[in-house]
Amino acid sequence: MFDQILEMVKDHIGGNPQVANAIPQGQHDDINQEIASHVNNGLQTQAAAQGGAGGLLSQLSGSLQSGNPVVNAIQGGLVATLGSKFGLPPAATGAIAAALPGLLQKFAHKANDPNDDSITPDSINSSFSGNSGGGIGDMLGGLFK
Repeated sequence: MFDQILEMVKDHIGGNPQVANAIPQGQHDDINQEIASHVNNGLQTQAAAQGGAGGLLSQLSGSLQSGNPVVNAIQGGLVATLGSKFGLPPAATGAIAAALPGLLQKFAHKANDPNDDSITPDSINSSFSGNSGGGIGDMLGGLFK
């Protein structure tokens, strides 16, 4: 699931000139990794709190504006980390935070699209519950891929 989220982050952030231009040269890959990590962890936490993929997708299908619990859960920690770890100014972290609702809407759309099997409710449940069945390879996070 992380790889799919990372690709979505790269596409979404890279396709948004305001956000892409706010990220200093040479830091795009590291920042994309950090954003994907926060999104993945936030979605995992919210899936558990919402009773699985169905509850998570229900939250994501609604309004993803300010105040949405999924958006808020991811934004706060992400903004703080990007500022402290990468030294990004508030304008950059704000642009990235503002891009999160659109990114999460893309995630929900992919998960609900019957013609796109890259992210499905079953794969969300499997990935976030740790029941992917991949054994030690999955535990190592694809280190040897």
